[in-house]
Amino acid sequence: MSAQFRLRFWGVRGSYPVPGPGTIHVGGNTPCVEIEANGHLIILDGGTGLIHLGNDLVRRQRENGGKPIHAVILFSHTHHDHTQGVPYFTPAYIPTSTFYIFGPRMFHEQVNEALRRSMLPPNFPIELDDLRSMRIVRDLHEAESLWLLPEQPEPMIRNIYREGPLDVDDVVRIDVLKSYGHPQEGVYIYKISYRGHSIVYATDTEGYIGGDRRLIQFSRGADVLIHDAQYTQAEYLDPVVSKQGWGHSTPEMAIEVAQAAQVKRLYLFHHDPSHDDETLFEIEAEAQKLFPNTYLAREGLDITIL
Repeated sequence: MSAQFRLRFWGVRGSYPVPGPGTIHVGGNTPCVEIEANGHLIILDGGTGLIHLGNDLVRRQRENGGKPIHAVILFSHTHHDHTQGVPYFTPAYIPTSTFYIFGPRMFHEQVNEALRRSMLPPNFPIELDDLRSMRIVRDLHEAESLWLLPEQPEPMIRNIYREGPLDVDDVVRIDVLKSYGHPQEGVYIYKISYRGHSIVYATDTEGYIGGDRRLIQFSRGADVLIHDAQYTQAEYLDPVVSKQGWGHSTPEMAIEVAQAAQVKRLYLFHHDPSHDDETLFEIEAEAQKLFPNTYLAREGLDITIL
């Protein structure tokens, strides 16, 4: 029996991609995470990892007799390292593909406009509107949640304060929390829930003294917490080039959230491009002394929740 709720990392690096022998084990692509939940495909962020996911989706499509690709794509924000893969996402060029795309409005600009800028001539020869796939793009607000019903590709948008839960079996729910811990207009943190299990995706967020209480509440009891951990404590506190206020966390900040929220597993994410495999393995070992169920997010790592 195939998994009903699983995730796979396609890009785990922050800032810019770093291919080469020093990153071969953990990976050098920028953020992209794939989630499958009750037959629905959910993609978190569109860094360079999206390119490899796209190629794999085309392979799966051929193996499935040409079944159209449908996916919900969620952007945490539209900084460059989270959109680098969009122009090279092969399924977007296939007319039968359909994508429901959501993200935050930033700098008074809708997410659709931000994505259009990522492939604007003369920087790229094809414009976003030239892609042959169907794309439904919409800003998402913190008061809204997405509901994915069985056998229904299009997500239902519901206001969490005005509309109660749906009385439907096997529904997949996506909730959003806005974090203000990233310059200049914050990021979205997502929680994907299915059958009493949940995955929380919290990239590009900086910790607070005493822990991020809103994120702790949002993540409570999650099976998996994917949390930004770009800087070591020494880098974060460097007296020459302090990383405070840069919008990224340390492993200790991520662990503080994981412990307080009583999550089952923590995956450190958005690795700094200057950290090679050896450095990251050392970071993982030190983190496990504080929270044993801490692991590095690595490209190709496949985790079954249910």
